[in-house]
Order: sequence, then structure tokens, then C-alpha cells
Amino acid sequence: MLAKRIIPCMDVDKGRVVKGHKFQNIQDVADPVELAKRYNQSGADELVFYDITASNENRPLFLEVVEKVAAEIAIPFTVGGGIRSIEDIYQTLRSGADKVSINSLAVKNPDLIREAALKFGSQCIVLSIDAKQMDSGKWHTFIKGGREDTGIDAVAWAKEGERLGAGEIVVNAIDTDGDKNGYNLELTKAITSNVNIPVVASGGAGSKSHILEVLTKADADAALAASVFHYNDINIPELKTFLDQNGISVRR
Repeated sequence: MLAKRIIPCMDVDKGRVVKGHKFQNIQDVADPVELAKRYNQSGADELVFYDITASNENRPLFLEVVEKVAAEIAIPFTVGGGIRSIEDIYQTLRSGADKVSINSLAVKNPDLIREAALKFGSQCIVLSIDAKQMDSGKWHTFIKGGREDTGIDAVAWAKEGERLGAGEIVVNAIDTDGDKNGYNLELTKAITSNVNIPVVASGGAGSKSHILEVLTKADADAALAASVFHYNDINIPELKTFLDQNGISVRR
């Protein structure tokens, strides 16, 4: 069994790590460089950095902050937000990212996934999907930081992203984001059952048991969380011990 990964996520706005609830009520948390150093030392397997307002504000992401974070960590580093072109991906990787996460632009220009995968390798390209369940029962893909409903079925979009060359998918359930009541297991399982590339679950972690559930019941390859790690509600070394005791292979 491949080791499951534990991934803290830093949502960054105007150079500061912030956290919201269902993409609303954004509150300041910490300096991204100091927080990244803490995660690097605490046993996180990877780190994700999202510039959460770059796409909506139609501006480039803050590469100077990316550079400062990358200089302080030795774990794989994924960066997203405000990516609009192959040149943006190149500059983000050049600034220290190991992987680039694309969301809004991929929906508008799916061929960017194929072009980026051919140029930089699939292992560098992460398709991030913000999904929300509709009255029909289906999950729609949202863009612009969860503000705009595209009407695109999230499971179908995940399959298409894999076909185009994405090497990994992050699926974030808007319905459970920030609730701390657990991941959306149904959505995550629907994605993992339909693709053959790694799937990272996001949105809703509140306890160690929630992370165990999404890694086992929904077959996620990794669990991503933010505030529970930021505020040390879940201690990463303790989490890994808990997962190991429950039969989950983790990197120690």
C-alpha cells in the first residue's frame, strides 16, 4: 500500500494566511512563512498554498511570498491561484513550487491541462475542483473561489481532467468546508471511483477520525486540511500515530 499523505493547506490573501467558512467570513491566521516552517518541522508530507482572491480579482498570484515559503521548506509544495497561462505555470514552478494547482482557468480553457502536462509533466499539474451539491443531487463545479457555478458535473470534470493529463486531483466540498463535521465521503468516493490518479480530499476535517474515514471509506490518497492544523486542534505527529495504529500506512 502506498503511504497516505497529510497535507496542510494555507489559504493566502494579501500575503497573510486566512481561513473562512464555506468560502465566507475570512479571518486572519498567520504569516505564511512562519507557518510553513512549522509544518515542515512537524512532519507534514506536503504543503499547499492557495492565493484565494487572485482569480476573482483578476491579478497574478504573489510570487514573492511563494519564493519566501519555498526557501524555508523541504517538502513538496503545491501552489495555486491566479494561474492564467503556461507562462504563469512556468513562473510559479521557477519560484519554488513543485506542483501547480489550476482551477478556474482549467474550466475555461481545458486544453491548458494538456499543454501544461506535456511541457512540465503530469506530476506537476494538479486539477483543483471546488464542488457543491445541487438540488438535483449532482455536484457542480464552482470557480472563482467558490463564487461562480459553472454547471459542470464535478465527477465528469475529474474524469476529463485525468484524460487531459492532470497528475492529481484535489476535490474540495464547498458544503462541508470549514464545518469540522467531516469530509464529504460521498463526493470523494465518487471521484476516487472514477479516476486512476491520486485524489486529495479537502473540506470539513475536524478530528483525527474524520481523516481516517476519508482515507479508508472514500479511498482518498491524501487528506488536506487547514484550520485544524493551523490552530493545532490536530497535531500532525499524533495524527500519524493514530492512523498507523488503525492500519493506515503513513510516512513517519
